Amino acid sequence: MKHFPLKHFIIIQAFLVLCSCGVFAQLDHYPAHFDTIPYPKGKFKPTDQSLKQYKCPKWFRDAKFGIWAHWGPQAVPEQGDWYARKMYQQGSPDYIDHLKRYGHPSKYGYKDIIPLWKAQDWDPAKLMALYKKIGAKYFVSMGVHHDDFFLWNSKLHKWNAVNYGPHKDVVGIWEREAKKQGLRFGVSEHLGASYTWFQAAHSADTIGPMKGVPYDASNPKYFDLYHRKAAPGDNGWLTNNPEWQHEWYYSIRELIDKYHPDLLYSDSGLPFGNIGRSLIAHFYNENMAQHNGQLEAVYTCKEPSQGRFVQDVERGVMDTLSKYPWQTDTSIGDWFYRTGEKYKSATEIIQMLVDIVSKNGNLLINAVLTPEGTLEPDMLHILNGIGTWTAANGEGIYGSRPWKIFGENPANAKVVKTSMFNEGKLRYSAQDIRFTTKGKTLYAFCLGKPTDDIRILSLRKNNPYEKKAIASITMLGSKVHLKWHQEDEALVIDKPSILPDWEVLGFKITFKK
Repeated sequence: MKHFPLKHFIIIQAFLVLCSCGVFAQLDHYPAHFDTIPYPKGKFKPTDQSLKQYKCPKWFRDAKFGIWAHWGPQAVPEQGDWYARKMYQQGSPDYIDHLKRYGHPSKYGYKDIIPLWKAQDWDPAKLMALYKKIGAKYFVSMGVHHDDFFLWNSKLHKWNAVNYGPHKDVVGIWEREAKKQGLRFGVSEHLGASYTWFQAAHSADTIGPMKGVPYDASNPKYFDLYHRKAAPGDNGWLTNNPEWQHEWYYSIRELIDKYHPDLLYSDSGLPFGNIGRSLIAHFYNENMAQHNGQLEAVYTCKEPSQGRFVQDVERGVMDTLSKYPWQTDTSIGDWFYRTGEKYKSATEIIQMLVDIVSKNGNLLINAVLTPEGTLEPDMLHILNGIGTWTAANGEGIYGSRPWKIFGENPANAKVVKTSMFNEGKLRYSAQDIRFTTKGKTLYAFCLGKPTDDIRILSLRKNNPYEKKAIASITMLGSKVHLKWHQEDEALVIDKPSILPDWEVLGFKITFKK
């Protein structure tokens, strides 16, 4: 009989031990060889040089405004974002709340929250019709958050919305309704950060009667949800574990190949080097195959694009006009539903939208859904306020392009530099002017309701931006006759005799031939 070499025997024994303790439990349907990634077939290859062939599609540049359903089981406790992590951090409000309502996380953990997400009042057709009505041109569904719970009908991962919770293919249903309404469809993935983000579930209380008792994630039975314990030093936003990186690739590839989205969002910088580049290349190539050779795909992640994709700026805006199209993602409230939260007003959202569009960007905003799948009355009021404004002013937003400059700020305005999470520092007034253009028409938006005449310095006599004389100025959504004149210091639009109900005013400016 031929004997196995000792090293092969040791490898086999180690593999059997790992299987017995559940390490590979969630990988039963993943490819056997985690050290290989299929080489992308098509125009795009997994290199920065190849990805720089990318051209942002016209649909995205025209769309300007999208709605996001950042929604899943973490909405159930009504405590806001990151519940699945913070409930395992002793002393945090979420831990305390969980202890009171559900029990100690050594026995009653996040796995037990998931079945409570029933989405019993969710009416996706009604919601999508509303999103279209208020002016959204694309819709993005959560695919998977850091909680490792897939909202699609996955063949790779048992912890998904068809097997647990609502027992529905949430991504597939959102996709169907978005397409019925003529909206472009996208998905967001937050899985890349899940592997290190969820490590808190592998800890234990450090004080008190349950000190040292491991939380439920330490049970190998649940490694398929919580992942196994990370190696020492693997504590960055993105894991350095090659096996997990490959698992990420195949999971998100399944999402792409099953639903063919036109937008894919990653909650990170470009993930995992060449593995991430391979996924993006596959996404682009697969999208071209779906669109008869035309690239309609938009990939967004949180680093400068250099022309390879679309940069996403979470809860922030840029301070200048960008060469490349970009996107802000933010939420009207917390990322997941939280009782008693304060929402952004319709005016605040409109101000952000106009500012972002003037700088060559899009706004993707989360309309916060309750655990049951509904919008609170306050949320509906805000969305309807946005819709009233876009119906009257959308001419200067949709299909527009940036002008020669994005606009002008008051002389004493606080400088807010390009950054994520800077939205709370922004304050707009009637002296903030933003420009967009469509063909030979210029649109000027005044970001606050004026109490006096409107002065636009950039359109003064002999300005360096437009040599042609102004032929006409009208106010969007109004039939009020405007009086205006150009001075050496500014274009002056007399305060309109009747102002619309909304705060942000749009002016259409045409020039003589």
